[in-house]
Amino acid sequence: MTSTTHATEPTATTQADLKLEAVVIPVSDVDRSKRFYQDLGWRLDADFAFDNGFRVVQVTPPGSPASIQFGTLITNQRPGTAEGIYLVVSDIAAARDQLVALGADVSEIFHPQAPGAQFGQIPDGQADGPATDRASYGSFATFRDPDGNAYLIQEVTIRFPGRVDTAATAYASLNDLVEALKRAAVAHGEHEAHNGGAYDENWPEWYAAYMVAEHHGDELPR
Repeated sequence: MTSTTHATEPTATTQADLKLEAVVIPVSDVDRSKRFYQDLGWRLDADFAFDNGFRVVQVTPPGSPASIQFGTLITNQRPGTAEGIYLVVSDIAAARDQLVALGADVSEIFHPQAPGAQFGQIPDGQADGPATDRASYGSFATFRDPDGNAYLIQEVTIRFPGRVDTAATAYASLNDLVEALKRAAVAHGEHEAHNGGAYDENWPEWYAAYMVAEHHGDELPR
């Protein structure tokens, strides 16, 4: 999600961690929803039912640190009313193709022409195709679960400064790491071309510097 205001570091050294663990969505048929998400390859973490009628199911999208929960006696929301649940990917075309192959009805890729148009509330605010130059944060697609709960797929390749822990560089999944290596390889090819095409013996260091800078939103080496 883009913003003109960059994140700031908390000033209190004793501030407690508040990790977003799960988002509750309202569904009408728990078993149908469970099958839908499992068919998409989402990990089933829990399915607990109790004598008082309460049931909670938790599923986690591949590579995600946060999960989705649904069940019975878990929310007063009307089934299908959850909207704008972000799923961040490093290659939106590949992610869309995979989701379609697994049975999801995914929209075509689009980009917003007006601020906030990715949510579909601004008339004529969306344009077909990915963002110009595949700008990070700029390309989207959408899909819904059987009840109509809406997911927003967003392509993010380079993070804005301040949105990641500068003390660590980590990738949530093998796919994220592979895509980061591919982008570094393309950039390194351009780097070698700018230097007369000579083989760069220090390419591992260059790759590492590029990937760390990209992950943290810092200036990229050239």
